[in-house]
Amino acid sequence: MKSAVVVFPASNCDRDASVALEQITGVKPHMVWHADAEIPKDTDLIVLPGGFSYGDYLRCGAMARFSRVMQDVVAKSQEGRMVLGICNGFQVLTEAGMLPGALMRNANLKFACRPVGLIVEETQNAFTRKYNAGQRVVFPVAHGEGNYVADEETLDRLEGEGRIVFRYAPSDNPNGSMRNIAGILNQKRNVLGLMPHPERVCDPLLGGTDGRAMFESLIEAIS
Repeated sequence: MKSAVVVFPASNCDRDASVALEQITGVKPHMVWHADAEIPKDTDLIVLPGGFSYGDYLRCGAMARFSRVMQDVVAKSQEGRMVLGICNGFQVLTEAGMLPGALMRNANLKFACRPVGLIVEETQNAFTRKYNAGQRVVFPVAHGEGNYVADEETLDRLEGEGRIVFRYAPSDNPNGSMRNIAGILNQKRNVLGLMPHPERVCDPLLGGTDGRAMFESLIEAIS
């Protein structure tokens, strides 16, 4: 599986994503600068990493959404390439209209930085096929604006179409997200955005391996 990690000004998880991808796939990902015109043509997976792109000015992800490379990210997603947005990457995806809803300030107005329990809701997709439906996993979060909101019609549609992939465990919602939503798919099911960080739990030396199955799922789906 060939992957690319987009690097925005003030990204701080691009290297984390790169290390995890290389460790699991055996192939070093392309590191694509935000001002580049395009993603390499042979890329199977595009990762928009966590961080504080453009210093989180305006709204988180609002400026990164207009980065030059995002035109090609949108185009390649429409071709069917896989796109994974983690934390700030999820915010960029919603700002770009690639996923519905928005990420708002955490309900308690405090930055959340800790491991959280998640429930894997949906496994009929390329990102989570190696998990079990209902499985409980632990990923870390690190965000101040992870509160997922959408109108009731959108939420019902996400539920009905099986596009809610991860929920926070009921007693472990760190940000107030509606319906405990932690990660969602687009309609074509090739774009996933989630606030928790799977790339930070891919090595036992870092405290856990619950995130590995996401990247292993993608390898299996793309191979």
